[in-house]
Amino acid sequence: MNQQPETTPDTLDRYAVELVVHDDDIDALGHASNIVFVRWIQEVALAHSSAVGLDLEAYQRLGAVFVVVRHEIDYLRPALRGDVLEARTWITDVMAAKCLRRTELVRKADGMRLARGVTTWGFVAFDNGRPKRIPPGVRDAFGPYIHP
Repeated sequence: MNQQPETTPDTLDRYAVELVVHDDDIDALGHASNIVFVRWIQEVALAHSSAVGLDLEAYQRLGAVFVVVRHEIDYLRPALRGDVLEARTWITDVMAAKCLRRTELVRKADGMRLARGVTTWGFVAFDNGRPKRIPPGVRDAFGPYIHP
């Protein structure tokens, strides 16, 4: 069976980082642990936020920060020791106090998508943990990366 790479269209603006599967990412079955996939999804989201000028210090000035409310991940193929991956992320929907972020993990050697996920991020106040409306400046910072 000939498997073709399965990724999002290249016309979409996505933030991407390169990852390498290390020895400590490998589980007892010889491939990257599902927990590692969760970590990678969170790491690319945090890197994206920092890249658009919204690091922890910026969120502290705003008095609120994004926190994970829900992860949905489809594990499509295993990631193996030494694989070089590209983690790609973009935002598909922004609501009053939360947003949906999609992420895909693609093996660079053959373009195969190993996992895809949707994470719901809630914007919450530092002082009380309650939802807070996402400010226009935050929406604007992510603007090029917001699309279905």
